[in-house]
Amino acid sequence: MPTPEPDPWAALQAFTAARIALGRSGSSVPLREALAFKLAHAHARDAVYSALETGRLLAELAALQLPACPVQSRAQSRQDYLQRPDWGRQLDDASKTTLTKQAAGECDLAIILADGLSATATNEHALLLLRHLLPPLQKAGFRLGPVVLAEQGRVALGDEIGQRLKARLALVLLGERPGLSAPHSLGAYLTFGPRPGLTDEARNCVSNIRPEGLAYPLAADRLFFLVSESLRRQLSGVGLKDESKLLS
Repeated sequence: MPTPEPDPWAALQAFTAARIALGRSGSSVPLREALAFKLAHAHARDAVYSALETGRLLAELAALQLPACPVQSRAQSRQDYLQRPDWGRQLDDASKTTLTKQAAGECDLAIILADGLSATATNEHALLLLRHLLPPLQKAGFRLGPVVLAEQGRVALGDEIGQRLKARLALVLLGERPGLSAPHSLGAYLTFGPRPGLTDEARNCVSNIRPEGLAYPLAADRLFFLVSESLRRQLSGVGLKDESKLLS
């Protein structure tokens, strides 16, 4: 078996998770790299079909003394979710009733944990992020609604949830589309004045939240800045820039 030829770009591997400097074995990539690619592809597929660990997340939220409730989108299965994106943006009838009962008056922020395209990301990272984000939110005196766990949910599902909870601001934490180097990346989407019919220019996004990407403390700092500014300025999306790095 021929020895893989060294790649002059090999030193750059220390600066990126991208597949560069794989080397060569004849006219192809080395076998180990071909197998690693297939394994990464399998991890990405598994992430798409992973399920939200609702029971465990509810127990951990209860330990944090946070009221929480599970809901479901109109997509009743993963197949529905993937084939009908519009159903993932709408609550089913039972969940509408549940949230109407949960609404106890206006709140500043509704936090929604959803599976998105990688429930693995939400299962692994959402509670760890909240442990860093909740203390400054509570210290600032923001009124929090019950945490909502949404199965088969997409980003826009937070608009209807936020409206039904009478929230000024909705924060959706969900798994981003898996890549071949990150099958478990968490995204955070912030929308002021949530209501059905909003589109993506009305949102702010903090993405790639995971230990190998944007660390929990830094992500929490950025989200706290955006939440504070969004409530102060009464807007989100293209009109609100992340200027947290400019603060001393």
